[in-house]
Amino acid sequence: MRDALLGLHPKDFDIATNASPDEIYKLFSNCRLIGRRFRLAHVRFGREIIEVATFRAAANHDHDDSALDQEGRILRDNVYGTIDEDVWRRDFTCNALYYNIADFSIWDYTDGMKDIDRRRIRLIGEPAVRLREDPVRMLRAVRFAAKLGFKIDKSVESAMSGLTDLLSNVPAARIFDEFLKLFQSGFAEKTFEHLWRYDLFAQLFPDTDACLVADKRYAKFVRAALISTDERVNAEKSVTPMFLIGVFLWGPIRELAAKMREKEQMSESHAISLASYEVSSNQQSRISIPRRFTGPMREMLALQPRLENIKGVRAMRLVEHRRFRAAYDFMILRAEAGDFDQDIAKFWTDVQLQDADGQRKSFNVSGKPGANNRRRRPRRRKASGAGET
Repeated sequence: MRDALLGLHPKDFDIATNASPDEIYKLFSNCRLIGRRFRLAHVRFGREIIEVATFRAAANHDHDDSALDQEGRILRDNVYGTIDEDVWRRDFTCNALYYNIADFSIWDYTDGMKDIDRRRIRLIGEPAVRLREDPVRMLRAVRFAAKLGFKIDKSVESAMSGLTDLLSNVPAARIFDEFLKLFQSGFAEKTFEHLWRYDLFAQLFPDTDACLVADKRYAKFVRAALISTDERVNAEKSVTPMFLIGVFLWGPIRELAAKMREKEQMSESHAISLASYEVSSNQQSRISIPRRFTGPMREMLALQPRLENIKGVRAMRLVEHRRFRAAYDFMILRAEAGDFDQDIAKFWTDVQLQDADGQRKSFNVSGKPGANNRRRRPRRRKASGAGET
């Protein structure tokens, strides 16, 4: 309802009902129940999934299916009630508007319409209590402020200032889901500014936060990557979490790789590969990053030193590497930030437009591709006695 009232195209439609999840499941054969913390029903219609939530109520009895941790975070909340009770379980006033399909009316219990007109993010209930119940609400407040151009209410800002560290108690897998919404919806740069302003980015990427403070060129590079991601999303081009995760971890990875090379002699590419593994493993405690993203990320980053070499067969073969395009895009952003040689960056841009002969000339390679790097097979000797080959 919020997006529709603002003239935006709603991302999806959710349904709230007094029917329990089990009752919904019995009604629809194409339904499955999900969630332990909040029990929900997903009803599939073709490619669309309609999320159906049962009206909730506050837990007032010992036998209620509800639980909190010692910090006040909701671990489980499956207490069902009426619409009059459900509204107070919602997070922000702008998200607590109900559209009644019986008479096409909007039900507004919390002055949500006024807050939308004022373009304000305001929590329902006592802000500190609501943020303790679910610390991810701080990230949601930032995301809505960036996406909608809303201002976060002072009462919410005040409560957030002392509770940011509670995000460390949220399951890392849930934070990853929120990461995708924060940075892959077309407003990554604004979101980053809000996260930085409220000291929330340090809770997500603590090592990166320190690098951003210490290295202005790295900060410029991160900003360029965020702008580029927004441009791709708004142009309806594909984006992968792997790329921005690599951007956010590049600073800590490069620092660790330099320390590794001081202790032990190894190539820069190998050091970056080892550092990538260690840094991404440490990051898992904050954001659970699936392997399908960390593996390609390590390959992309390990190619960065190799892009500095533009002569010979090995350099020419980089163009055919499965991570070349991602590594190239990464390198171009580094060049824009003054962290990579501009002439070399231009070389890699130009060489992709050349045919095979043109590429061989550019890389100073004679003959067919790979000819200079072909290994000779050892000659077989005829058997001259038992056991000899």
